[in-house]
Amino acid sequence: MRIFFLSEKPCVLRVNGLWLGRVDGFERSAELDPKDAPFCEFCLPGFLPVRFALGENLLLDPPPQVRIYLTRRGTAVYVTGFVREDPMRREIASASLGGTAVSVFLEGRFYVTLSNETGTHTAELNDAFERASVSMAGELYLIEGENAFALLGRDGTLLTLSDGTVSEIGPRVLAEVPFHDCLGTTAVCEYEGGKLTGCRIRTRSHPAPATYALALFESVLLGANPAPYLAPALAEKAGALREYLGPFCDVVLTDRTDEVGLVYPLSPRRYEVRCFSVTLSEDGKVQNIAPSVQKKPEA
Repeated sequence: MRIFFLSEKPCVLRVNGLWLGRVDGFERSAELDPKDAPFCEFCLPGFLPVRFALGENLLLDPPPQVRIYLTRRGTAVYVTGFVREDPMRREIASASLGGTAVSVFLEGRFYVTLSNETGTHTAELNDAFERASVSMAGELYLIEGENAFALLGRDGTLLTLSDGTVSEIGPRVLAEVPFHDCLGTTAVCEYEGGKLTGCRIRTRSHPAPATYALALFESVLLGANPAPYLAPALAEKAGALREYLGPFCDVVLTDRTDEVGLVYPLSPRRYEVRCFSVTLSEDGKVQNIAPSVQKKPEA
């Protein structure tokens, strides 16, 4: 089976004790048989190795640090959630706010703890909170990191964890949030009670011909209006496009400019990538969307 390896952080991959090379956001592949359960180690200085036997059970039920993607070319293994090697606790920020002791700290990973009359509650953050500040936003607790923020309730519930920069703090929180799409879209998002209540596009570039199909499907995923990308006959059905495509959660490029891969969740940390092709009219609008002809991915 062709296995593609990817990693959240650049690291070195070792399989059955043999170094296979560097792994990062760009896929590296090898021909492996899960029946042999090859032992994989993702090694990164300063972090604990991520280790697992790549057997058939893992492909069906991956552990928390592994995500499995079934594609037409093979199976992709994505490693995330590296834990720092130093187990010592390091305080990042702390404050006493509204009768609650709030602490952001590093202990292998980044966490925030709230302690008050409801008890002591801990939520996991991410690497963007290596530098952080804490404050109140109405009745909620706001943690601001490096281009990221989190909102928590008094009972420690993590209500929002998002990339972005907070611009207004109060019962209503405003933040400029990047969508990480091919158009570089950013939006001013509004949160009340820790929930997203409004979103206004602030910046967006025009798609290049090579990313036109990607931009169309990303607009559907983000809940934006896809009509500008569609030919008149298809634009009338823009509202039904999400239902037609189903519950996909991400969009990825393929080796063709008229095709994209849509990522569908199968089970916790396990996904399938299904490809869709588009046909363009003479004026560059999408006039047809159809599933690509492809082999069923291996389980």
